Amino acid sequence: MDTTEYELAQLNKELMDTIRLLRIPYKIVEHPPATTTEEADAFIDGHQGVRTKNLFLTNKRKSAFFLIVMDDKKRLDIHHFKNLIGSQSRIKLTSSETAIKKMKLPPGLISIFGLPYNADKDVQVFFDQEILEEEYLTFHPNINTQTIFLKKADTLELIKHYGYDIQVIAL
Repeated sequence: MDTTEYELAQLNKELMDTIRLLRIPYKIVEHPPATTTEEADAFIDGHQGVRTKNLFLTNKRKSAFFLIVMDDKKRLDIHHFKNLIGSQSRIKLTSSETAIKKMKLPPGLISIFGLPYNADKDVQVFFDQEILEEEYLTFHPNINTQTIFLKKADTLELIKHYGYDIQVIAL
């Protein structure tokens, strides 16, 4: 089950409509699809903002789901995360199929912008405390040919608009 370019374009349009409706200021940088993090960095070089890494995780039984937002330059220690949240179950990245089913986005595009499509509202959202020291955060707005820059406060407000709370943890 793949998400088509048309479906991703529709998800992008819905996101941008929501951002405009909420009057959230933003900046978009258009670029070719990035195949490496080095390419992605080059496309936004010179713009203020930290590039985020968004990881969508689940437990072994697929009964709990976690979206982690952290600096792209950091590496997640899944065992440390498991201990932080007190999970007794193994934690792993979700499959592509689960990501699309839960958030309508494939793994390379998973971000906070998939939250409105989580009908079960069963995704827990975690931000690494270090990334919240940044003023601007960047994400792919449901397509990989754009990067959107949002103020941290506006990002958090958007997540609340989607009906989610965030948990801040030290990764």
